[in-house]
Amino acid sequence: MIRLLFSCVVLSWLVPCQPQPKGKQVTAACWVTHPDQTKLLSKTEDIAFSDTTQNSLIIQIDTSSTHQSLDGFGYTLTGGSAQLIQQKLSTTEREALMKELFLESGIGISYLRISIGASDLDENVFSYDDVPAGNTDEDLRNFSLAADTNYLIPTLKQILQLNPGIKLMGSPWSAPAWMKDNHAPKGGKLLPRYYGSYANYLVKYIQAMAQQGIALDAITIQNEPEHPGNTPSMTMTSEEQREFVKSFLGPTFRANGITTKIIIYDHNCDHPEYPLNILSDSVARKFIDGTAFHMYLGDIRAMSKVHDAHPDKNIYFTEQWTSGQGNFGGDLAWHVKNLIIGAPRNWSRTVLEWNLAADENFKPHTNDGGCTLCQGAITINSKTGSVSRNVSYYIVAHAAKFVPPGSIRIFSSEVHGLPNVAFRTPSGKNVLIVLNDTGAEVKFAVGYNKRFGNTSLPVGAVATMVF
Repeated sequence: MIRLLFSCVVLSWLVPCQPQPKGKQVTAACWVTHPDQTKLLSKTEDIAFSDTTQNSLIIQIDTSSTHQSLDGFGYTLTGGSAQLIQQKLSTTEREALMKELFLESGIGISYLRISIGASDLDENVFSYDDVPAGNTDEDLRNFSLAADTNYLIPTLKQILQLNPGIKLMGSPWSAPAWMKDNHAPKGGKLLPRYYGSYANYLVKYIQAMAQQGIALDAITIQNEPEHPGNTPSMTMTSEEQREFVKSFLGPTFRANGITTKIIIYDHNCDHPEYPLNILSDSVARKFIDGTAFHMYLGDIRAMSKVHDAHPDKNIYFTEQWTSGQGNFGGDLAWHVKNLIIGAPRNWSRTVLEWNLAADENFKPHTNDGGCTLCQGAITINSKTGSVSRNVSYYIVAHAAKFVPPGSIRIFSSEVHGLPNVAFRTPSGKNVLIVLNDTGAEVKFAVGYNKRFGNTSLPVGAVATMVF
């Protein structure tokens, strides 16, 4: 009898599992993270598969039933994150952190979102074409990436040296203030007479980054277009975004040979009608790759509503924060259930947390509209330069380390109290991520090829099983 050994990953460092010849034991790696932090990406004992199980709770895996491909898991690399990495770490410390974050031997971050111009987690507000109040620059003669050359661009270049295949998504928080009806970075709308200039602005950004050796896989049109409260920010209705893509951005990309993907919406799961309105336009939709979501409001299943209406368009999950006043166990469970598990189950190709790094006071951020409690995946102490790892580090590592780009979501049965998602990696491994979302320790089995891996999970614990 072939005896299949399997290992349960509950967040720790993966030992690659090599397929064994028929008739030999097959072992897989296994890790776990507990809500009380007694285990953080910690290796556990292997799980042996057998022909029978006494468990009534069984998560069945079927590799023949496949769904979407995954582009990656990661974070937003804000300008503030890059500033801390460059300013507060020595060369040796920075290199060590970069390897931990971006190499497969570390946690394997494979996708990053960056801001086009400043986000609210930059120290200062800027665009790439700021002019004195009352002036305009429709021909974009003053366009310059200079504000990003101190921190963000050097950090990206270092990351790309370690992981040339990492994908990057750009998102603007605002157009330059002179293009807006309120002439300010915070709030306001893009004036229709500047739609053409703004489309050219985004083209110039992609081209200028390419000249730096930094390719953009995708851009979203506007970060949180229904939220004018950040500094910077800008509102944009679905009708406005549809017209901008249809008549300006799409044709301008095409005219300039830009292949960077155009992604719409980039806001909460409470308004799936926003992207549906845009995608209903036959001209606009031909320029659009897909839709991005956050989930500060709404239900993750809203992404499936958009996918089901337009199955040829992609879905992305691009932002969710953890608060500096949050609870590790509560945040771990909520984010894993809704995002790491829920987003791929609802067709997302990415899961990105907000944001990569902040200091012990949740800085840098802009004044009067910058997030004052956004906790980084890592904290870089502004005085000592020491690095500590927070809950979103483990949330993302739990998937990024074991599910590389190109992995395919496969069928795993839904079991009450054990939310889960499964993937098949390009190397042929199966990865199952599961959370104990009940009020007690749970015993269960994983069913695969008519064999069963019997195991258990403590309350609130997360496991990634690789077999």
